[in-house]
Amino acid sequence: MGQAPSTPQPGTNLRVIGAGLPRTGTASFSAALAILLAGPVYHGGTQTSIGPPKEITTWMKIMRLILNENPSDRQQALTLINRQLDGYAATTDAPGSQLVPELMEVYPDAKVICTVRDPVAWEKSMTQVDGLVRSSWFLRVILLPLPGVRHYVDYLGLTALQWRRIYGRNGGPGGAYHKHIEWLKEVVPEERLVFVDVRDGWEPLCRALGMEVPKDVSFPRINDSEAITRTVRQHVRRGVIRWVGLFLVVGGVSSAVYFLRR
Repeated sequence: MGQAPSTPQPGTNLRVIGAGLPRTGTASFSAALAILLAGPVYHGGTQTSIGPPKEITTWMKIMRLILNENPSDRQQALTLINRQLDGYAATTDAPGSQLVPELMEVYPDAKVICTVRDPVAWEKSMTQVDGLVRSSWFLRVILLPLPGVRHYVDYLGLTALQWRRIYGRNGGPGGAYHKHIEWLKEVVPEERLVFVDVRDGWEPLCRALGMEVPKDVSFPRINDSEAITRTVRQHVRRGVIRWVGLFLVVGGVSSAVYFLRR
């Protein structure tokens, strides 16, 4: 997850489809692409969690349309994807990492690059996301007063349905990583698909894009887990504060009415 939502730059063409799963260095990957492509990168986790409310609601609509599995709804989803990513040089992270065939159809000239990580470490890191899903009732209540993120529990539910659609019923964190790699090899032409590990720095990524390594520029290093934890805590804190404010207002009004009626 990145540090702040990106803003589209009119006239920018999407050149890279980031197909890596969340928690595979997608924040560092996004920052590196922003440097190489000299344009804004759409990091799905960042945009849906701290971007404008329409970011998360639009992706929810897109996922529902695709899950319907009929041609007319799919075409509508492609139109929305094109509109959603207009002005960005690349897209990374979920939900795009589960919409690779659709993204390739919208952007036929874009390179598909999948960030990879040690599977065991990845599965361990995903337990945090599992924890969020298990506490969905708590999050739903806490986030209710907050525009945009109040939809996050439903967004996670739609994401889970997308994962099941692609990886099967056993497509949770325990089995999704390897199934995702297999799925990409099935749906993406070999000459268009590249796998990179952000721990390897600039060289593999620049080679995949046919670009020179930036001089005197360190490869970005952003901890996805820390960024996600920080964002969740901020939203929970904001939700609690908003609820306290609402209770104080209601309590104040109730007290005023009580004394006026005495």
